[in-house]
Amino acid sequence: MVTLRTPRLILRRWREDDVAPMAAVNADPEVMRWIRDGSVRDEQQTRDGIRGWESEWESRGFGLFAVEIRSTGELAGFTGLSVPAYLPEVLPAVEVGWRLARSHWGQGLATEAAAAAVRFGFEERGLERIVSIAQVGNVASERIMTKLGMRLACEAVSPTGGRRVRVFELRSDAYVAATANADSTPTAPYGGAR
Repeated sequence: MVTLRTPRLILRRWREDDVAPMAAVNADPEVMRWIRDGSVRDEQQTRDGIRGWESEWESRGFGLFAVEIRSTGELAGFTGLSVPAYLPEVLPAVEVGWRLARSHWGQGLATEAAAAAVRFGFEERGLERIVSIAQVGNVASERIMTKLGMRLACEAVSPTGGRRVRVFELRSDAYVAATANADSTPTAPYGGAR
């Protein structure tokens, strides 16, 4: 079972006791504002989502990790890799994504977690390309994508919410070049995920 550790986080597979705290994240309208049509999700929808994420782990060898705060054991949300089937025009692709509780925003945790997931995708799963997709206007997510070394690839309209999205991408050769030039400090690109 895959577990990743960063300076402040543990990225791990899902447990039953993660359902309630993840449901609380999904019930926050501000957290969900930029997700599909902005609808919140209840506990059963969260449970179904976690089952789907675990199923993706079994079928693809990657998926969404539960993100746990190392110092407290608190579930902060998720990060990880998935296939963005909701946006067929970018396929074939693997997307890195994240969703954290508002109490964990503004601390660099999403970048730290996503960098670990990107590293896992390229170094452990041999992916050639990773994308990340954000609705137009979601500047916080675009800032994280830029910190990950991603570049804008295209814009599209999401069929699931009818909203315009921006697709950022990072290719394995660019990732290798960036990691070869970065030092191992937590502020360097990918350094916090080593």
